[in-house]
Amino acid sequence: MRIDNFKVEEWFNKYEYWAKYDLADTCVESLSIEELFEIVGEKDRHLSDIFSRKLNYGDIHGSERLKNAICSMYSNQTPDNITITHGAIGANQLVMLSMVERGDKVVSIIPTYQQHYSIPKSIGADVKLLFLKEENNWLPDLDELEELVGDDTKIICMNNPNNPTGAVIPENMLIKITEIAEKSGAYILCDEVYRGLEHNGVMSKSVADIYEKGISTGSVSKVFSLAGLRLGWITAPDEVINEVNHQREYNTISVGILDDYFASLAIENKAKIIKRNLEKINTGKKILTDWLENETLVRCVIPQGGTTAFAGYAMNTPSTELCKKLQEETGVMILPGECMELDGYLRIGYGNNFEQLKIALEIFSKWLR
Repeated sequence: MRIDNFKVEEWFNKYEYWAKYDLADTCVESLSIEELFEIVGEKDRHLSDIFSRKLNYGDIHGSERLKNAICSMYSNQTPDNITITHGAIGANQLVMLSMVERGDKVVSIIPTYQQHYSIPKSIGADVKLLFLKEENNWLPDLDELEELVGDDTKIICMNNPNNPTGAVIPENMLIKITEIAEKSGAYILCDEVYRGLEHNGVMSKSVADIYEKGISTGSVSKVFSLAGLRLGWITAPDEVINEVNHQREYNTISVGILDDYFASLAIENKAKIIKRNLEKINTGKKILTDWLENETLVRCVIPQGGTTAFAGYAMNTPSTELCKKLQEETGVMILPGECMELDGYLRIGYGNNFEQLKIALEIFSKWLR
């Protein structure tokens, strides 16, 4: 299978290790194991439980404890509708490999994570792209979506809250998107890795809960600050889970037994962890918005969810060239919009290390001039 270069991940591989100030990071400050135990309590009991465990394969599709915890994030799901994966990146890939065949029509709403259009393209699907627009506050134009989604559309791919823009699709718009999909019988794959990090504290509806052919992917990386566990999941109708589990036997077997355990602890204590993370996000967002008010060379639709903003800039320079020169000359790392198919924009992360965030934004302003 030939596939396009993964622009975001290759940019990180090339530039992250020598960045002095990382404004490309998409995570809220990661939890240590000690910090996780402080949040959940009963550290000694959990350590005893961990030390007594045999390091075998564990539950193949994920433990019942973990799947029950994940169900608490949805309003209409059961453990049978969930399978556990190697991160959301594994979840998205498994859905594509299980549901998309050569010649299928796929509509992908971008900018988004590159998996959602490059994987189906590599399979030989006919991929149509719907570009979000700044003037629409980075929300999809439903008339354009309806034009792209025909009777032969197999799957619509999107993510909510959106990476990189931070836009959150309101419930009434989500319902209209499901109605468009229903007319063609299309599935909707919604990457919901930032669901729970809506800045107003109100968790968005999941596509899996409001549409009978809705497929939701999630993980503990963003919402729970546990990217090192590499644990995600798929929530979907029975027929999708059955196809995914068939495909899954070839590349997953099971996730790590300790990853399953720590993820269960975190999701069972989701209210405490989400509260911690929203406080950090809103701290970083205030730093970012204060900077934007005084920086005339950069514009931005203020994000409503997640950990990133997508900012336009008043320079006639390609974003890859701008970001390369910026880092070489100042040590400040920002992700170029070209990595997400929209040049002229920059993705800025603001979820952690707030002193560095302030310094880096000041350096960026001086460098722009």
